[in-house]
Amino acid sequence: MHKRIASAQKSPDAYKARVALETAVMESGLDNALLELIRLRASQLNGCAYCVNKHANDARKTGETEARLQTLSVWDDTRFFSDREKAVLAWVESLTLLPGHRAPQHQYDALLEHCSEVEVVNITLAVATINAWNRFGVGFAMVP
Repeated sequence: MHKRIASAQKSPDAYKARVALETAVMESGLDNALLELIRLRASQLNGCAYCVNKHANDARKTGETEARLQTLSVWDDTRFFSDREKAVLAWVESLTLLPGHRAPQHQYDALLEHCSEVEVVNITLAVATINAWNRFGVGFAMVP
């Protein structure tokens, strides 16, 4: 593997901007366990090995079960996730896989059935933020 630049060292301001987004997510009031599911699923979809490893470990620290972690990539085919979590995970996938999914109205409506409007905004911020981290992780070939 070819060595790539250490992005945080080369552009501290770009790193600080990502940290500011992450701070807003952490202060949003969303449950840490849910945030780790969001981060892990987006990281799986984006193929960011560093972030998958980090967020699987962080999810375990929130009390996440191995069964749920092992089946997160097929969450819709299991009974391990609540309706609220399924609505959130569908939203994560739609926003992460843009433009193919285009955030369908039925997924947005399902999310609003289980989450407040403020939570929807903060969940969307969490998805956008982990996608930014993933792109740096993949782009600069970060490894666990």
